[in-house]
Amino acid sequence: MDVSLFIASRLRFKGKIAAISIAVSFFIMIIAVAVSSGFRTEIRDSLSAISGDVQLTPPDLNVLDEGSPIESDASYLPHLKELECVKDVVPAIYRAGIVKAGENIHGIMIKAMDRIPGIPSESDTAALAVSIPERLSEITGLGTGDRMTVYFVGEKVKVRKFTVAAVHQAMLQTDDKLVAYAHLDDIQRLNGWEPNQVSAMEVLLEDSWRDEVSIKKAAQAIGYTVNGFSSESEHPVVATSSVSRYPQLFDWLNLIDFNVLFILVLMTIVAGFNMISGLLIMLFENISTIGLLKALGMTDRSIAKVFLSSSAVLVAKGMLAGNVLALLFCLIQGTTHLLKLDPANYFVSFVPVDPSLGLILLADLAAFAVIMLLLLIPSLFIAKVDPAKTVKAD
Repeated sequence: MDVSLFIASRLRFKGKIAAISIAVSFFIMIIAVAVSSGFRTEIRDSLSAISGDVQLTPPDLNVLDEGSPIESDASYLPHLKELECVKDVVPAIYRAGIVKAGENIHGIMIKAMDRIPGIPSESDTAALAVSIPERLSEITGLGTGDRMTVYFVGEKVKVRKFTVAAVHQAMLQTDDKLVAYAHLDDIQRLNGWEPNQVSAMEVLLEDSWRDEVSIKKAAQAIGYTVNGFSSESEHPVVATSSVSRYPQLFDWLNLIDFNVLFILVLMTIVAGFNMISGLLIMLFENISTIGLLKALGMTDRSIAKVFLSSSAVLVAKGMLAGNVLALLFCLIQGTTHLLKLDPANYFVSFVPVDPSLGLILLADLAAFAVIMLLLLIPSLFIAKVDPAKTVKAD
């Protein structure tokens, strides 16, 4: 048996304040990591749902009218789907319209897809079915089952009466940028297009390719593939990433990541210095024990191991308590969305949490290692203890 560990098991660290500080610090760190990961997940999922991770559009980027279609069965699509980064390629049509419900008039963007999200399969095939965002429902008073009149302005004004089949919760949508979902066939008929004509092809990337750097690389690879396998008879397209379309959102996510890093460093330092003060108190209380161990022939390093081992147990207990409380909070927030946010400022309506076990474990290990390194500072005190004086004093 290791003598240092045996002695450490007999010592009792009395620094309750230090223990509480450790637990609180790890609680805040894990919450910060989970919230940061939650924002990244929610915002990137929302961007992907709105317009894909990479979008193939006409070079003039004019996807909102009826005069710029591209092919949904282009010759490059099979090669595109073979790329490692590509999960799926989804055709879409965009068309701006004006909703009129009684005295209420509001602009809206109609996005047509093969499958309308949020609508049951038995209702999805209904003619002129539409899913509207909650905010539009609040503004116009429209609900499930109501008829919604939409005016489309182009070479001539066209009117369609949609049936509200569902009301969905929209992310990243403000009052002037509300998006409703309709069926692809309905908007193709509205535009007078063929079944293979759409406004854009939206490329959804694999989860491992959805960070900022990977999305840019994927957009380049997709662009090269499109250029290499397009035929001359097909309409030209350009590949634009969600990073270039929404740079302000990715800048905001980077700012959150920086803030989380600052919180991690700050909480680690706070916990470390609280442990330093606790360990110093422990050393002062056991100064005679240190002198006795030196007199019995133990080296400074072995004695330091005694107190560092005892401290490590306390840090581990505080870390465990902080992790358990943080994960419990994430479970409650993730299921109830108890804490709300203003989507006008934060892009989402609640505090998102995504307790990524890999990130949490990395934060735990890094913080634990830094705290233990900081505890080497008070351990230097052991070298200053003179066993002749301390044993004689006893």
